[in-house]
Amino acid sequence: MKKKILIALVAVTGFSMNTAHAQLRKVPAEVTNNFSGKFPDATNVEWQDQMVDFKVTFDENDKNYVVKFMNDGAWKSTERIIKLDYLPKAVKKGFSKGEYGKWEIREVTILETPENKSQYKITVAKNSINKKDLLFNADGQLVKDNFTF
Repeated sequence: MKKKILIALVAVTGFSMNTAHAQLRKVPAEVTNNFSGKFPDATNVEWQDQMVDFKVTFDENDKNYVVKFMNDGAWKSTERIIKLDYLPKAVKKGFSKGEYGKWEIREVTILETPENKSQYKITVAKNSINKKDLLFNADGQLVKDNFTF
């Protein structure tokens, strides 16, 4: 029965399980216009429809970005990979003294939002299965931890 439903879903929507980034709808002009205005030198641009917002990955000035825009074109967030050395001292201290301080650091990013809040995401792994995204505020306080794949 599940197989029949999946086949019907594929037939009706054209969705494929092999599609890594299914684009379900066209990116609205408000979104693309705001993106172009905010990041005029972007290259290698790839859009993803996430239903509640649009995610765009791109390069600009030798840096990799992930940016989200609301469906109406409003900018939601910008995430950029940074080196561990660029973390504020308070964030490094908060991480090292926390329960994940001994885990392997896989990636460090800075997350900016319209509220002018800069937060720092540290992706860590204890092993190949147990991985987390840790979100710290600029004062070094852990504000969120999520499992990741």
